[in-house]
Amino acid sequence: MAAVRRPLADSQAVHDQVYAAIRRALITGRIAPGKGVSLRSLAAELGVSPMPVRDAVRRLVAERALAINPANKRLSVPSLTADRLEQLALARLWVEPELAARAAASADAGLIRQLQAVDADLDEALRLGDVDRYMTANHAFHFTLYERAGAEVLLAMAGGLWLQIGPFMRVVFGRVGANDLAADHHAQAIAALKAKDAEGARRAIAADLSEGMDKMRAAVEGVS
Repeated sequence: MAAVRRPLADSQAVHDQVYAAIRRALITGRIAPGKGVSLRSLAAELGVSPMPVRDAVRRLVAERALAINPANKRLSVPSLTADRLEQLALARLWVEPELAARAAASADAGLIRQLQAVDADLDEALRLGDVDRYMTANHAFHFTLYERAGAEVLLAMAGGLWLQIGPFMRVVFGRVGANDLAADHHAQAIAALKAKDAEGARRAIAADLSEGMDKMRAAVEGVS
């Protein structure tokens, strides 16, 4: 995680930046499942005092993105049981295809170009086997699309779901490798957006999520 510059120690801006930095680290899987971290180590990595880290962790625990071990106070990604994975998969299939369908109505040439550029970056990350770049680009593709939907409640729900599933998406990349991740449905989604085909966009994103979650079911076995 990149250091957070702090003009004033523990200012609200720093608290928000620290929360955003840890959130990004979870979404892109840089905080690995099963690996405990301490408040002090997070603060040192971010270049801030422990106070804004403590505040961010409190928020992330409430969002079920982090858990605290009461014995040693170390932080970790909550275990992903089969039941929890199924609930996350079901919730994603309710929320994310709906966002894609709503985005189709207002899709324009600018959005299409942006999504094509992000997807090209994602493909290059796969070619190079660059995990960080892949995770960042995949998140950027989905949320560039979802933000166009103009549905704040659904968007917040999608963000919370990715926060919980992100660390395990990285496990999938590590276990199945780049070749098995290359067949996504982003091109189909872009084609549907060009045609302003809401149901086509819904189907493409649903298929993308379903295939990804199927890989995750196999890849996280024994990790939780």
